[in-house]
Amino acid sequence: MKQKLTSQVIEMVKPYRFTDSMVRGAFQSFTHTHEFIERVTETSMIDTFSYKSPFGILGKAANHLFLEKYMSHFIARHAQKVKRIAEATKY
Repeated sequence: MKQKLTSQVIEMVKPYRFTDSMVRGAFQSFTHTHEFIERVTETSMIDTFSYKSPFGILGKAANHLFLEKYMSHFIARHAQKVKRIAEATKY
């Protein structure tokens, strides 16, 4: 099932982190923080996200059956997009 999620950046501490939060979408709530840690030869990005499914106990069941795995893959794919954009941006 395809879903559309609209988010808004609610916090930004350049160049260390930013947090976006869902303003429209299928979840009851969804917050995602990207943290950037500079290493000697590279920058690491740590993604932290939290979400709450709608529909009470049915939403909790969906979390355990498939949603947790799906969300982990979704965040990994999203991280690759952020990486491409960040690497293409000149500071």
